[in-house]
Amino acid sequence: MIEFVKFQLENGLRVIIHEDTSTPMVAVNLVYDVGSKNEEPTNTGFAHLFEHLMFGGSINIPDFDDPIQTAGGENNAFTNTDLTNFYEILPAENIETALWLESDRMLQLKFSKKSLQTQKKVVIEEFKETCLNEPYGDMWHHLSRLAYKIHPYQWPTIGKEMSHISEADLDQVKAFFYNYYRPDNAVLVLAGNVTIEKGKHLAEKWFGEIPAGNYQKQAILHEPVQEEFRQVVLEQDVPHDAIYQAFHMAGRLSDEYYACDLLSDVLSNGRSSRFYQRLYKEQQLFSTIDAFISGTTDPGLFIIEGKTMPGVTLDQAKAAIEAELEILKTELISESELTKLKNSVESSLVFSEVSVLNKAISLAYFEVLGDAAWINDEAERYQKVTAEDIRKVAQKVFRRENCNELIYKVIQN
Repeated sequence: MIEFVKFQLENGLRVIIHEDTSTPMVAVNLVYDVGSKNEEPTNTGFAHLFEHLMFGGSINIPDFDDPIQTAGGENNAFTNTDLTNFYEILPAENIETALWLESDRMLQLKFSKKSLQTQKKVVIEEFKETCLNEPYGDMWHHLSRLAYKIHPYQWPTIGKEMSHISEADLDQVKAFFYNYYRPDNAVLVLAGNVTIEKGKHLAEKWFGEIPAGNYQKQAILHEPVQEEFRQVVLEQDVPHDAIYQAFHMAGRLSDEYYACDLLSDVLSNGRSSRFYQRLYKEQQLFSTIDAFISGTTDPGLFIIEGKTMPGVTLDQAKAAIEAELEILKTELISESELTKLKNSVESSLVFSEVSVLNKAISLAYFEVLGDAAWINDEAERYQKVTAEDIRKVAQKVFRRENCNELIYKVIQN
């Protein structure tokens, strides 16, 4: 059980404080409720671009990293389809260094053509390196576009295409900032060696005078039920033929999400998993094979990916995957297998709570999701999943008409 207090400043900033005196450190985590799904289809990659711009200097502070390092701390950030997260962990006596930095860049970034151009180059190079020059690097571009026709999950976080970043101008960037990076669209978490009283005082001191925004989020269009099998076949300079299959599944708040998560563990979590034992070790069809879920807030994807061994045809590989999925649709997994999976998940949850930084990130995440208190319900929701629940979700998800298949073929010389 993670205990915390939660309150809201007049400008709308939600603040969560988790006191833990067993550590000399404190984690400061700030989440903005904006991800790539909030972008315009013609201006994608902006949330990820802002992850970089937020380190390029703010109205009163030219450099972000040096003060944190001088204070004995570390900082980083990440962006995904649903949110943008910034965090610092540092000695508790230096907590105000992090709050000073975070509040100043929430107040206003140091907008300039030079800073924008610098960060655009960084993002474009990242796009080239990870998506264009890496084998299978464009997978998310193809698979997202294949699986989603209406919902903005149809492009990856890094953006639909490089031109959306290269052509972004200062006015567009400012508009995006003032629409989304406001206190009333954010959650601040202080976790670690900070008292509730001190945390409340510091939150008000550093963030209380930042004006609220009038941000407007466009309604996210609901993706309709997929009714036909979709496939894209690519011939590229890749080392192995590869299969990616993406099946639509429930969103993060659904009970089915937890069944799907355990289902992915049945297939590929560790050396005792079915894919590893049967398709990799026994039949030696794949050099690597995995199953995982996208974990998105809105209905997401259950993804299977496999790279074939030399001499194995794609038809053989696909038939083997289908056979394993069919077993899950028709047979109940054993209680011992289910108990093992649940225990593994619960131990991971307990282990994650050792770190004040992990707790800070998770508390902010669940608050954006709907309520920080849900962090304490996770283990119970996994424990409630039955073998029949897993079979039912397998029957619902692993239907041919619900499948989006991306095939990479090695270029034949």
